[in-house]
Amino acid sequence: MAERRAFAQKISRTVAAEVRKQISGQYGGSPQLLKNLNIGGSVSHHTTVPLTEAVDPVDVEEYLHSHPLAAEPGPLRDLLEFPRDDIEVVATPRECRTLVSAVPEESEMDPHVRDCVRSYTEDWAIVNRKYHKLGTGFNPNTLDKQKERQKGLPKQVFESDEAPDGNSYQDEQDDLKRRSMSIDDTPRGSWACSIFDLKNSQPDALLPNLLDRTPNEEIDHHNEDQRKSGRHKELFALHPAPDEEEPIERLSVPEVPKEHFGQRLLVKCLSLKFEIEIEPIFASLALYDVKEKKKISENFYFDLNSEQMKGMLRPHVPPAAISTLARSAIFSITYPSQDVFLVIKLEKVLQQGDIGECAEPYMIFKESDAAKNKEKLEKLKGQAEQFCQRLGKYRMPFAWTAIHLMNIVSSAGSLERDSTEVEVGTGERKGSWSERRNSSIVGRRSLERTTSGDEACNLSSFRPATLTVTNFFKQEGDRLSDEDLYKFLADMRRPSSVLRRLRPITAQLKIDISPAPENPHYCLTPELLQVKLYPDSRVRPTREILEFPARDVYVPNTTYRNLLYVYPQSLNFANRQGSARNITVKVQFMYGEDPSNAMPVIFGKSSCPEFSKEAYTAVVYHNRSPDFHEEIKIKLPATLTDHHHLLFTFYHVSCQQKQNTPLETPVGYTWIPMLQNGRLKTGQFCLPVSLEKPPQAYSVLSPEVPLPGMKWVDNHKGVFNVEVVAVSSLHTQDPYLDKFFALVHALDEHMFPVRIGDMRIMENNLENELKSSISALNSSQLEPVVRFLHLLLDKLILLVVRPPVIAGQIVNLGQASFEAMASIINRLHKNLDGNQDQHGRNSLLASYIYYVFRLPNTYPNSPSPGPGGLGGSVHYATMARSAVRPASLNLNRSRSLSNSNPDISGTPTSPDDEVRSIIGTKGLDRSNSWVNTGGPKAAPWGSNPSPSAESTQVVSSATDRSCNRMSSHTETSSFLQTLTGRLPTKKLFHEELALQWVVCSGSVREAALQQAWFFFELMVKSMVHHLYFADKLEATRKNRFPERFMDDVSALVSTIAGDIVSRFQKDTEMVERLNTSLAFFLNDLLSIMDRGFVFGLIKTCYKQVSAKVYSLTNPSNLASLKLDFLRIICSHEHYVTLNLPCSLLTPPASPSPSVSSATSQSSGFSTNVQDQKIANMFELSVPFRQQHYLAGLVLTELAVILDPDAEGLFGLHKKVINMVHNLLSSHDSDPRYADPQVKARVAMLYLPLIGVIMETVPQLYDFTESHNQRGRPSCVAVDDYESEGGSMISQTVAMAIAGTSVPQLTRPSSFLLPSSGGRQHSTFSTESSRSLLICLLWVLKNADESVLQKWFTDLSVLQLNRLLDLLYLCVSCFEYKGKKVFERMNSLTFKKSKDMRAKLEEAILGSIGARQEMVRRSRGQLERSPSGSAFGSQENLRWRKDMTHWRQNTEKLDKSHKPARSRAEIEHEALIDGNLATEANLIILDTLEIVVQTVSVTESKESILGGVLKVLLHSMACNQSALYLQHCFATQRALVSKFPELLFEEETEQCADLCLRLLRHCSSSIGPIRSHASASLYLLMRQNFEIGNNFARVKMQVTMSLSSLVGTSQNFNEEFLRRSLKTILTYAEEDLELRETTFPDQVQDLVFNLHMILSDTVKMKEHQEDPEMLIDLMYRIAKGYQNSPDLRLTWLQNMAGKHSERSNHAESAQCLVHSAALVAEYLSMLEDRKYLPVGCVTFQNISSNVLEESAVSDDVVSPDEEGICSGKYFTEAGLVGLLEQAAASFSMAGMYEAVNEVYKVLIPIHEANRDAKKLSTIHGKLQEAFSKIVHQSTGWEFLLVEFFFPFSAPFPPTSPVCFWFGFFFCFTLWNPQFHFSKELCQQQHPHHGTKNVVLPTTSIAVSWVGHQSIPELSLNTPADGLCVLIHGINVEFILFVCFPVRKIKKKSFHAVPREFKNSF
Repeated sequence: MAERRAFAQKISRTVAAEVRKQISGQYGGSPQLLKNLNIGGSVSHHTTVPLTEAVDPVDVEEYLHSHPLAAEPGPLRDLLEFPRDDIEVVATPRECRTLVSAVPEESEMDPHVRDCVRSYTEDWAIVNRKYHKLGTGFNPNTLDKQKERQKGLPKQVFESDEAPDGNSYQDEQDDLKRRSMSIDDTPRGSWACSIFDLKNSQPDALLPNLLDRTPNEEIDHHNEDQRKSGRHKELFALHPAPDEEEPIERLSVPEVPKEHFGQRLLVKCLSLKFEIEIEPIFASLALYDVKEKKKISENFYFDLNSEQMKGMLRPHVPPAAISTLARSAIFSITYPSQDVFLVIKLEKVLQQGDIGECAEPYMIFKESDAAKNKEKLEKLKGQAEQFCQRLGKYRMPFAWTAIHLMNIVSSAGSLERDSTEVEVGTGERKGSWSERRNSSIVGRRSLERTTSGDEACNLSSFRPATLTVTNFFKQEGDRLSDEDLYKFLADMRRPSSVLRRLRPITAQLKIDISPAPENPHYCLTPELLQVKLYPDSRVRPTREILEFPARDVYVPNTTYRNLLYVYPQSLNFANRQGSARNITVKVQFMYGEDPSNAMPVIFGKSSCPEFSKEAYTAVVYHNRSPDFHEEIKIKLPATLTDHHHLLFTFYHVSCQQKQNTPLETPVGYTWIPMLQNGRLKTGQFCLPVSLEKPPQAYSVLSPEVPLPGMKWVDNHKGVFNVEVVAVSSLHTQDPYLDKFFALVHALDEHMFPVRIGDMRIMENNLENELKSSISALNSSQLEPVVRFLHLLLDKLILLVVRPPVIAGQIVNLGQASFEAMASIINRLHKNLDGNQDQHGRNSLLASYIYYVFRLPNTYPNSPSPGPGGLGGSVHYATMARSAVRPASLNLNRSRSLSNSNPDISGTPTSPDDEVRSIIGTKGLDRSNSWVNTGGPKAAPWGSNPSPSAESTQVVSSATDRSCNRMSSHTETSSFLQTLTGRLPTKKLFHEELALQWVVCSGSVREAALQQAWFFFELMVKSMVHHLYFADKLEATRKNRFPERFMDDVSALVSTIAGDIVSRFQKDTEMVERLNTSLAFFLNDLLSIMDRGFVFGLIKTCYKQVSAKVYSLTNPSNLASLKLDFLRIICSHEHYVTLNLPCSLLTPPASPSPSVSSATSQSSGFSTNVQDQKIANMFELSVPFRQQHYLAGLVLTELAVILDPDAEGLFGLHKKVINMVHNLLSSHDSDPRYADPQVKARVAMLYLPLIGVIMETVPQLYDFTESHNQRGRPSCVAVDDYESEGGSMISQTVAMAIAGTSVPQLTRPSSFLLPSSGGRQHSTFSTESSRSLLICLLWVLKNADESVLQKWFTDLSVLQLNRLLDLLYLCVSCFEYKGKKVFERMNSLTFKKSKDMRAKLEEAILGSIGARQEMVRRSRGQLERSPSGSAFGSQENLRWRKDMTHWRQNTEKLDKSHKPARSRAEIEHEALIDGNLATEANLIILDTLEIVVQTVSVTESKESILGGVLKVLLHSMACNQSALYLQHCFATQRALVSKFPELLFEEETEQCADLCLRLLRHCSSSIGPIRSHASASLYLLMRQNFEIGNNFARVKMQVTMSLSSLVGTSQNFNEEFLRRSLKTILTYAEEDLELRETTFPDQVQDLVFNLHMILSDTVKMKEHQEDPEMLIDLMYRIAKGYQNSPDLRLTWLQNMAGKHSERSNHAESAQCLVHSAALVAEYLSMLEDRKYLPVGCVTFQNISSNVLEESAVSDDVVSPDEEGICSGKYFTEAGLVGLLEQAAASFSMAGMYEAVNEVYKVLIPIHEANRDAKKLSTIHGKLQEAFSKIVHQSTGWEFLLVEFFFPFSAPFPPTSPVCFWFGFFFCFTLWNPQFHFSKELCQQQHPHHGTKNVVLPTTSIAVSWVGHQSIPELSLNTPADGLCVLIHGINVEFILFVCFPVRKIKKKSFHAVPREFKNSF
């Protein structure tokens, strides 16, 4: 139980107080255990609340009120309260595209127009949370700002970066060549001596004052100052943000509402040239969509005629406005598709003859024949001039052509070259086109629902193209309609187009098509307004062409636009009597019936005035039933009356000049009234035509009405087809919207009766009509609803806030309006689903709330009283009424008021007084008072007023009361109207909204829940506006809102939390949206309401959700919602202030937080930390969770979810850790908390995090282990250098082979605490573990040191050790990976490969058989780099998982691979990583110093100091920067100086470690590191000497360490080590204190001994690439240490490691057997235990050479001498470990008989220890080994075993010869040269007989590197040592042929290498 994980009991369903009491009594008051049992702090003081339940929060406002701010103004003071300017309401001017804003010219406007114009021109009303960007949603660590914060980082120097690149095989080879040359050129002996001539070498710089006797306190102080200077302030700036999607708490600011444009295309018309030039030609362009059969742009008219041609028309054309001279146009296409055509139509001046006749000259005359046809052309020109003079104002259709737009765009490809020249012929493309298509869709695609075929239509990035159109088709008089055009266009796309068979008119039209620039200059809108950046009005403009989108576009109107397009389509005068053949239609827009009433509102075409009063259609010669293709564009007046109408006059034009014949004869009239029942009349019309002028007052009637006495064509049938289309932001063109707006405006103006459609609505009927029109809004079309969205919502809100007075009664429309709003926003959500952000907020609605919405009475031009500017009075506003008040409002006063009432004798001084006086008199309760302030407060309603009341009760009580509140008529209100002549504002919008929402039910409630975010955001903005305009933002929060409103909000929040809990499984998506909406709402409320109240709401939600979570079997979904909720709330920009960071943690006297008892001090700051309960600060105690409310919730969630016993929450680890990480990284970068004092206060909020993370130690990813196995008891401790040097196979692997469960204990043993209940923990991912650890380091870095020290004092030894374990883990976690690793990661981003070691581990750990693995390895040998290491030569990078977990699956640097990132990025990444590693380790060092100071006075300091030392040593072993190492060595020296006995008496293994670390750094290539390491090593010797007048222990350890180092390290540099040795000698010479002792001589002896080892090292370096020579040297060195068991053992292990690297497992096993024999020899001297081996004799069955180990007997060396046999292997556990590794190696080598022999030694030991588990594993292994022997014993397999032994021991055993196999052999299956025979084998081994020899029948060729040729090889005698191995695996075999190359003395042990070069 003592080790039970914290918070383990919290989820238990049966929480029994008795059990608690019992256990707490049993275990005393350990803070950790109390925490486990959910008892925070002192049990007697306050009630316990389990972590799974929410505590009651402190009343923040009360607390702040009762604790005046004592701090000086400054950052610390700012921490205590929100800034005064926290929220501001900003009126931001609306950006206008045009130089002059688009508004109607009329000064008199009707209310609807006025409202629309106001809606399009008023400023945005934006609520700005000034510090919002400092919340976690905008955390710079998750944004691109991270790089800015990383500027100016110092470059940390790392040895791994400075060293030459040992990972590249090629570099290594070159280096070797250079080295071998120097070896050959120099006599070996002299060269070696010269390198190590210590006398002539230079020492490194000595550290000043190193030998002085300075007091420890002074040293500590100096070290601390050095460590703290120049540190990086922001830890998280160095740490990448966790990999997560867009943070849930980030709400993007909506886009500003603006005019919609599709993808824009710029078309420039350059020239138009025909074969003959005889008359002016007029052109127009427009876009058509064939598929939709729709014209998708208005016409663009352009004039490319020469001045001479224009001159022909001068009599008819007034001076042209510059706007009509445009030749370039910008088209907008919202839905680009393959069906869009650019259609060009040409017209000419009307002349006699049909179109065919007129076009003939253009088809037959060629420009080349001009001279030949001069006379004819002159004649034609003369005729043309005559027609121009006479008929110049009439046009006739001439020709047309079309360009398939998408062909041009897709063929022009992407923007690469300047432009493309294209020639377009008859419906086909000519010339060469680049066919590269760009399929990315750019632009505002949120509105598009393109089909898959349209995906390639991208108009924003194609290359500009110049088109030359060469062929036109003549127009046919009877095929002018749009229907005909669509047929032609569809036909053009077919290969066999009919059009191609027609004779074309040849011409040359040149146009440029390109993507439109972002902000083109000299641009005019469709209304001819100049767009901004219009430097010069005289420049020819570019016209923006209005789009008619092919499908609906859902964008609200934001600009005033009021255009009308008239399309005369056809006329049928076939039955009309009289001459009417050349017919034109004159179109006029009239405001009256007099001919002079025509309005100049018709837009001109080209080269004409801007506006004209009339427009004529083109004439089709001699056609009584012509079709028309005109487009007449009209600028509609803003205010229309019943007299506005379109007048159509039909004329017959006389083409021939005859006497007495007028040019034009009127032949008919018809008209369209513009308004019908107040609505704009648009659409298709088939009108009758009158033969006579219409009578008076015709304009108010429709021509369909049969007027008496009028003559009509064709008996009053419809003969004229015309279409009228409006593009207007005034006219909704939707009957339901029109009716709603009309009724609302009628109310505003109080004009009755209202005429709508055919109805006249009287005032008494108005209420019903209004309600029905509100509910009918649902039936309106979505497109107009969206276009008028802003105005529509404004009006609905106005009806809520100001209920209209109808017939003297107030009509409450709140409910109806609320329902309408809910229904409209749901329609938008469903239909515009592509328009939503990650939280499901529709962007149009979000924009409305953010920019447009304001309280109805805060308009700048509002006629309300009160201060100017934005702020009219919010309480009251007049409703604009006509001067004549309706009679219905003259109410009878007597029923409401007694005339004698003294309280209202005079005129009230202000509306407030007036209202108060009335309410005071009447004593109204709130049920029928619409007034916001004054009057007695109503009693709290509902049966249970607390926020946590059951939601059902809340709703029912709210419903009861709503009946009272929503009465439709009150006497008082009507009386007020009578008294003052105006109505007070009835309600505040947020109050009414909350009420309506609480009381609604059924489908309305469902609709509101679906889009809760909308109503929440609306409510919040309304609240802020109310506070701002009522000047309440400065008021205390408790008095800002009435109690009834707060009750409504409570009820609302409670019921919504209930919905989340009850529906999270059914409506997952909706509940997610609802959950985030609620969280954002509460986040917003924290800025404006009583914060204690909001905390109460949070608790309400929490309580409901938590109760459900802990009752579910799989709670992860709901718990995930809870985390999202919490994360959003905690993203508040004043999160720290909300947590009361300066409050004192004394428990309240009562369970509910009573603030008066919260603290006895009056100040919000406590300078005296002692007064606080330290335990409460570090644990999730009730006081902590109450006073730091939000932080308490966050840390509680973390603790609960990370608990290993928390079922079903494992998937949330990453999520909860990211939440904490995000908060801390946000605080870290927050400029408000940059001051260290402030940061310490912030860190105090997270002190319990340390405890929570300490509890998770067993679950954290183990960055220190090479294989991720954990949580098992220790039986052997393996030293760090095993992992560092890579000297053997991993311990984990070895132990797995041996069947034991010992992990490689590079972590301290306290990591292996038993887990609770013995269950295996699920491990966190690396990313989660890393995030947790960086959070831990941040808290340790920023927390107040004195507070930490006090807490450490309270911790038990176990807990302190656990903290040290965490720090140990942090060292590995944040170790610098090295620049080379980043480069390798970069080059191998896309490669998949497995390093050899991983394969080996896989094989050993049981996934495949060892033997197959051996074969597989042998095959892979050729692929592997000859350096023998998968990762090259850097020893501390090779084997350790913590270095390779970033780059698994990497084999070698593939230089051919193109890097994925630039060099600069890799450099930057390495820079960041280096700084992070340095800072993280310095924080760890700071913490270790605090721990040392804390425990130095306690009794149990030894065990803790040992842990401190372990962490220190581990950090030295890792890849560290020079800066860190200097501080680390300083700390290490101080530690040894304070506690010398620690190293030399208790922690002897650590002493060995320390020597190894120091020596390694003594050989560093970086000077400062060497200086510090030498100084540390010297002081270590000196302190050891001072304790006992010799330093045998250190001497021994240093020698062993050097031996280990040179044996294993491949980049070891003897040159640098020599300098360090010289430095140590120098210190010894300069040390005056010890000069008279033997110390300097002993130092010198040691240095020379080390020098000798280095000499061997140089020789080893020479043979680096000659493995056999290298092993031979190592063997000799090991032999030289016959008298030093520790060193001999070290070298034997080095040899085993080398063999293992080269896959020589048999040889490796023999080395391990020798090591075990050596250990056994010394154990038998020290301990008399029967079950242990007697010595090396026990091992002779395995190999007779083992007896060598007995040579060192007790007469040579005494095992109990200081420093001798002190290594950890000289123990029983060490012996077991060695034997198990040996067995594993034999097993891999396939020598199963030897496995049996090894286990014979092991079994008695385990039997003595009664270790059944181990015994079972061993017997399992033995069974496996024997099975393999039996299974494969086919006779010749027996030979395999028989012949294996000679490879490692003399063969045969009696022979005096040991074989050295020095050559590699390669076997192939062809070219027979050399035959083996059964006879040969039988001759060698007669005892086997022929039957046991099986040889391959295929001949084998043998080749090798050597001097002997095959025939000379003697094969006759065993003495020559031919050995044949046949190894069978299925049908494959491996052959080894070996022969002796030199003899070695008998009895000499030799481990022989063997290489497989190929296998079959």
